[in-house]
Amino acid sequence: MDIRAIAITDNAPLAKMIRAVFEEYNAPKCGSVYSDPTTDNLFDLFQKEKSILWVAEMEGKIVGCCGVYPTEGLPANCVELVKFYLAAHARGKGIGKALMQKSIESAEQFGYSTIYLESFPDFSDAISIYEKRGFKKIDKPLGNSGHTSCNIWMLKNI
Repeated sequence: MDIRAIAITDNAPLAKMIRAVFEEYNAPKCGSVYSDPTTDNLFDLFQKEKSILWVAEMEGKIVGCCGVYPTEGLPANCVELVKFYLAAHARGKGIGKALMQKSIESAEQFGYSTIYLESFPDFSDAISIYEKRGFKKIDKPLGNSGHTSCNIWMLKNI
């Protein structure tokens, strides 16, 4: 397995993998990453200062991603954990743990003190991973991600 920063050639395979996860879990497609137009051009999105998207590859194929992004409207020194997705065949191998760890380390290196995330009950496996990593549920969304279908919001101090 190799973990590296996103490359421009990753746009199409990442969008395909992310949407496949939504379809697998029957997660909301409207008001989520599924229908977000930036999903088709993640390389450009992550050119923003103090953001990064980590990509996991196995045998030359993309199997996962996770990153941090300074979503508009978040409190000072807060960043959003974003795009945490793994292909079905890549789960249970420590890839998600490694991607999340790289993302948390990046947030620390960028000088953030808090990490926020949004999710759905459909992604219950991910929610339990977040909780094990110290994320706590909060009552309302922060920032302006535009993902209005998300109804689980979590926060972690780093």
